[in-house]
Amino acid sequence: MMGEYEGKMWEGEVTRLNGDEKQVCLKTEVQEFWFSIDHLYPITLNEEALLNLRFTKQSNEDGSVKYSKGSFRIVTPKAGDFSSIEMWYREDKRHHPDVHFVHQLQNQYHDMTKIFLTRDPM
Repeated sequence: MMGEYEGKMWEGEVTRLNGDEKQVCLKTEVQEFWFSIDHLYPITLNEEALLNLRFTKQSNEDGSVKYSKGSFRIVTPKAGDFSSIEMWYREDKRHHPDVHFVHQLQNQYHDMTKIFLTRDPM
């Protein structure tokens, strides 16, 4: 997620929720910060986001692009086109899932692999 405070955007991992105050705690590269939900923004699913999540990229002869992380695969019809993706993990294959943001991919990834998708240290 992205949190905005005084015009500065902070990318971070959601670590805690405070339902009473309607706040979310994001762990950033600096420290943890609390943000109200009206100052949170999703991260768009694109090549940069996948590479940040340590996916590897393979361009195919037909123009499609495959992104891999272990046995998990995402295929886009062409470079930069994330409007119509396919993803699979072992025998579980999903055609055109409604995934446009990183948090949606994280939910699908966890549902399919039972592993949390986070940015691994290099």
